[in-house]
Amino acid sequence: MTDTASTDRAADLLAFADEVWTGLMTAQPIYATAIGDRRFLDGLPPNDAGAIDRERARIGGQLERAGAIAPDGLSAADRVTRDALVDLLAYEQGLVESGIARWSVDPLDGPQVTFLNIPSFQPATTVAEGEALVRRWREMGPWIDRHVADLRSAAADGIVAPRALVDRVVDELDHLLATPDAEWTLAAPAAADRPDWSASERDWFASGVADAIRDAIRPAFERQRACLVDDLRPLARSDDEAGLGHVEGGAAAYRHLVAAHTTIDLDPAAIHAIGLEEIARIDAEFAELGGRLLGTAGTADTLARLRDDPALRFATRDEVREVAEASLRRATEAIPGWFGRLPQAPCEVVVMGDHESAHSTIAYYRQPAADGSRPGSYYINTTLPETRPRYEAEALAFHESVPGHHLQLAIAQELSHLPAFRRFGGPTAFVEGWGLYTERLADEMGIYTGPMDRFGILSFDAWRACRLVVDTGMHALGWTRDQAIAYMHEHTALAGNNIVNEIDRYLAIPGQALAYKLGQREILALRAQAQEQLGGAFDIRAFHDAVLDEGTVALPTLRGVIEAWIAGTGA
Repeated sequence: MTDTASTDRAADLLAFADEVWTGLMTAQPIYATAIGDRRFLDGLPPNDAGAIDRERARIGGQLERAGAIAPDGLSAADRVTRDALVDLLAYEQGLVESGIARWSVDPLDGPQVTFLNIPSFQPATTVAEGEALVRRWREMGPWIDRHVADLRSAAADGIVAPRALVDRVVDELDHLLATPDAEWTLAAPAAADRPDWSASERDWFASGVADAIRDAIRPAFERQRACLVDDLRPLARSDDEAGLGHVEGGAAAYRHLVAAHTTIDLDPAAIHAIGLEEIARIDAEFAELGGRLLGTAGTADTLARLRDDPALRFATRDEVREVAEASLRRATEAIPGWFGRLPQAPCEVVVMGDHESAHSTIAYYRQPAADGSRPGSYYINTTLPETRPRYEAEALAFHESVPGHHLQLAIAQELSHLPAFRRFGGPTAFVEGWGLYTERLADEMGIYTGPMDRFGILSFDAWRACRLVVDTGMHALGWTRDQAIAYMHEHTALAGNNIVNEIDRYLAIPGQALAYKLGQREILALRAQAQEQLGGAFDIRAFHDAVLDEGTVALPTLRGVIEAWIAGTGA
């Protein structure tokens, strides 16, 4: 192949990658805004009658085109881009083909949470941005109404959400609707000072925001609540039938979601078995550490002590935040010894808002804006501090911030030579597998402050191993919600409220929770392979850079990258 032909193929591949990314951002405009892409500031994810069919056709056509690209003749870098394109489109196809978006009732990412989070990253610096914000706010009401229509249509076909999720979203809506409009996060942009705007522009913007909330958004949320209470709650699946296996077509939907989130070819029964093996190993570690540090006898005794001793809990919300901030500072100081490439974007700790904290997980991460206008954010849940163990706080911080999600995602964004989809998108298994891998890596780095924090490492490892058992248990093997809660209670030190929140998260987002442990296991296996094959030439900093330098890729693609790196290093 001539140099000109090779150059043309590379250019065509990059053009196609841009096309794929633009299509994805058009379908996910809120995410586009969150990462600093300002092309879609007035948009919401399409949910009109033909939206799913259009998205299925777009993704299917692009996946066929990506698969038809012959890797022969491409450079090593372009082969990774080609493979990563296939990975991304397969991931998106799995989500669309599952069909779950049509009937999902989601206390974590439903409109009653997602829409209220938008002001934390929506720019409104210029008048044009303010106009886009008002258009987006005005569209929220009709969007919610279309979402409600989908819920009713799915219910008419016998497809309904679990009762536990319906009740959670109703609780969130009750809290929101009891709050005056002016105190909604959606109202906050109108209160900001904008001295560069004229008085008439400021008045128009404030009125536009207030009118959208009063006339469109609040009434739509009221209609959503009425639908959930009057129409869905009487039909909702009981705790005994909470998994996807109890929905028509649910088994096939779950297989799509498992493949999308894990990126590897494992059926639910095999994943369940891996989880049981992992739990047996971690149970033994709990028993040994408990006997050594607490004088307890066995796993159950150790977990009871960890869960029930009030001295091991936080006393105030401020304490939760302070430990998160101190952990982030300590990790940031330590990473140069373990990573060659470091993120330029800073990370900050943010306390989760009241509109989501009661029904949310213990923490999450939001990546920085690509234009540098917003840092990475480690969101920490500080509600009910007396239920939040001190010994878990540092492992949580390292997972969500540094050396976990912030380090990986911020570095990916800053790989300016890569196409956008490799910098900002990618499968769950890589992102969450990396986050879990870093919890034990932080112990190697020496940044935990005391021996009790090892219980946090174990509890969190058990938590992710339990996910393999309970997610597949509920969605594929007929487990009840109570069975899943009891299993996590028996094998982790998580507080009871966190366990219930977690189980309901797995019901709301089937398959996603499998990605953490499976991703961690693959990264650990690749590291062990590199150490064995390279011997004294193995460099942990170089290994970490090799894992992170290609952006977010599927696990099979990551294996190819690392095996090529091993071969190159050995040569």
